Parts: sequence; C-alpha cells; structure tokens
Amino acid sequence: MIKLTTRTVPTLLLLASSGVASAAGIQLWEQNASGIATSYAGSAAVADNASTIYYNPAGMTQLPGIRLSAGVVGIRPSFKFSDEGSSGLLGTGGNGGDAGGWSAVPNAYLSWQIAPDWFIGLGISSPFRLATDYDNNWIGSYQALKSEITTVNYNPSLAWKVTDKVSLGLGLSYQTIDAELTNMTPVGLYRLKGDDGAWGWNAGALFTLSPAMRVGVSYRSTMNYTLNGDRTLGAAPATSASADLKLPDTVTVSVWQQVSDRWEAMGDLSFTRWNTVDNLNVRSVAGTETESINYDNSWRIAWGAAYKASDAWKLKFGIAYDRSPTSDEYRTARMPDNNRLWFSFGGQWNAGAYGRIDAGYAYLYLKDASINQTQTFAVPAGGPGVSNLRGSYSDGIHVLGIQYSNGF
Repeated sequence: MIKLTTRTVPTLLLLASSGVASAAGIQLWEQNASGIATSYAGSAAVADNASTIYYNPAGMTQLPGIRLSAGVVGIRPSFKFSDEGSSGLLGTGGNGGDAGGWSAVPNAYLSWQIAPDWFIGLGISSPFRLATDYDNNWIGSYQALKSEITTVNYNPSLAWKVTDKVSLGLGLSYQTIDAELTNMTPVGLYRLKGDDGAWGWNAGALFTLSPAMRVGVSYRSTMNYTLNGDRTLGAAPATSASADLKLPDTVTVSVWQQVSDRWEAMGDLSFTRWNTVDNLNVRSVAGTETESINYDNSWRIAWGAAYKASDAWKLKFGIAYDRSPTSDEYRTARMPDNNRLWFSFGGQWNAGAYGRIDAGYAYLYLKDASINQTQTFAVPAGGPGVSNLRGSYSDGIHVLGIQYSNGF
C-alpha cells in the first residue's frame, strides 16, 4: 500500500501544474472578463480598466483618479473519453460521461492615483482552477474520479510614471491553494486533500510610443509551495504527506494600437517556463519518492481588434493559439489537456458616469487528445495491480463573462 499512497501526492501536485480547464497548462487567463472578446490579446498593453493590476501593474498609470473593476467569468469545459483498448484494473461504469462542468471565476480590482506620477492598487483573482468529475466506477476510475483545485490570489501593486513615454510597475502576490482528488483503488476509495499559501511577485513596463500605440512587457514569478495533505484509503485512518512544488514563471509582450478613429488592434505573445515542473520529491512516513512529470515550455499568441460603432458601443473579436506543455506520452485523466484555438467576440457599453460594461464569449477548440496512462498499485494478495487507460478525449471549452468598470 505504500506505493499507492506515495504516488497520489504527486498526482495532486500534478493538478496544480497540468492545467486549468480554459487554458493550456495551469495558466487561467480569465483574470478579467473584459479581455475575453479579444482572446486576451494586448493583455499587458490595453490598460483600459483596473484589471491591468494582474496583467501589467504599470498600466495603472493610464488610469487617473480611483478606478474600480469587478467581474465574473463562467467556464464550461467538456471532457468526453472514448475507450480504445484499456486493460488491467478497470471500472465497469462506461466511459465516465462528461467530466467537465460550469465553474465561476470572480475577480475584483481597485487602483488609486495617490500623486501625479504614483499609483497603488489591489487585485483579487483566481489564477489556477480545475474541476473534473467522472461518473462513479467509470472505466478509468483507477486513474481519476473527482479532481478539484481552487486558488485565490491577493496582489497589492505600485506603479510609477517615469516619463510621458515610460511607466514601471511592481506587485506582490500571496496565493492560497485548496485541492481535493479521489480515485478508486483495489482496497476502496482514495481521497486526498491539501492546501498551502505562497508568495510571489509580478512586474511590468509600459512604453507609450505615440498617442496611438503602446507596448507592454510583463513578468509573473514562479510560486514555491510546500503542499501538505491528508489522505484516506478505504477504511484506514488518515495519514499525511507533503511535497515541494515550483510553479512556472511567465513573460508576456503585448501591443495596442489605435489604427483609426474607430478601429483598435491588439497582439500578445507569452512564454511560460514549464520545465520548472519536472521531478516531484514526495515526503511521507515511507520515505521520499521521486516522480517525473516531464513538462515542456509553452507559448501563447493572440490577436484581437475592436470597432467603435458609436460613442456608447464598441464591438470586439479575437483569436489565439495556446500550446499545451503536456504530450500524448504524459497526459493524465485528471486533466486531459491539449493545444487549443480561441475564437472570441463580444462588446463594451459605455454608460458615461455610470461606468462601462464589457461582455464576451469564447469557444476553445481543443485537438482530440490521446491517452495511454498506466497506474500501478500494491494489492492485498501480493504483487502489483496494473490499470492501463487507453483511448482518446473529445474536448471543448465555453467561456462567458461580464465585467463592470468605473472611475471616481
């Protein structure tokens, strides 16, 4: 039984590094709803509401006075498995149904100009989130049943307008993680819960090349966790285990341009250093065990545009390509991630003194993902028990959100 329990903590940590339903890898881009319609193109350069605190704190210098922005994003992934020759220890309940479901991701930001060239802000968001839930006793129940992870990020920030053309920003992040997963074993249900908090930082620069063009560069640091969990196995008492996890850092380069009186264009290129998530050393009463994840670095590119139809209405649309850090060889049932294309549209209503409302919708098309995941267990009769889940996933994701922004 020792091998079973020590392998499960890395599985929990893998949730924190394998992906969120709406973005490749762990990155949940939906830290506001106003960027959905443009596929988050220009995220570090647009700076049209206080959510720039997350994407590039230097963008606060574009927001005089006090600015408030708050919203919610609904994410609905669909993960449907088709069996293609699974073998060994298997459930008997079919292909598991649709493991996805709706999840709400809220956000809130406040920026304040405290001096002509100085700005402070605070953002609260949820950068990492995952929820997959298969039917009981499905064919892959020895790999996964329920997988859930929730984070909350608190991000105080400071920005300095160095000149009319250059602004700098810096922020601190304190981020909490709560996670739970379950799966079947030869001796009953396995459940693991864990939580931790970690400090990180983000920084950015904004260059105003002309009144009609801005370029933003932003960076979010790695997050170093020591996740502690309680695990239960069948009717046995709960035991504990822990492991260190270093989540990757990300750099983004963005551009925003006023093409004409009515048209705006935006672009985004980001790089995430996923190779920081490689081996996990798990500590438990049984000693230390190392498990390999083998993630590759990944990147994302996006393009978007906005059309000012009137003084009150603006129409938006965008596309993006998001490369997954995982591969067919290492994909897991807890998060069957793959490369995806974003197709987005939406709009903005400017109500003047009453503020602005942004709404957007995106459909994320995921390439069909193959899986060949083998899980090994110690069984009471002696010798290993092996479960091999082999097949493919048909995936897709709907993203829908609304954001309110105002200045005082």
